Amino acid sequence: MEITAFSVEEIKDPTNIIEGKRFEFLLDIDVDEEDELYSEAGIEVRVIVAQQETVKVLNYFLMDKGTNEILDFALEEEEEAALLAFVTEQLTQENAGE
Repeated sequence: MEITAFSVEEIKDPTNIIEGKRFEFLLDIDVDEEDELYSEAGIEVRVIVAQQETVKVLNYFLMDKGTNEILDFALEEEEEAALLAFVTEQLTQENAGE
């Protein structure tokens, strides 16, 4: 799994019920043609993360970019760890730029 593009947006909580910050990442991933996740249109991962002292993945969804359907698959442990490392790095870089 290779992340080829991404966008990130902070999720605002006007009620201030949620502690810390929440972000939504949309990641385009490159999947090998032989992988059961492969789609000709591409696969996107929607990742919701929380940031307080640390960054934590709250939830993620795999989506077929051609149909916008949510796929009923889970990532393997090392893929989840790679997602967490990627979003943590991006948030760290963003915070360093402020």
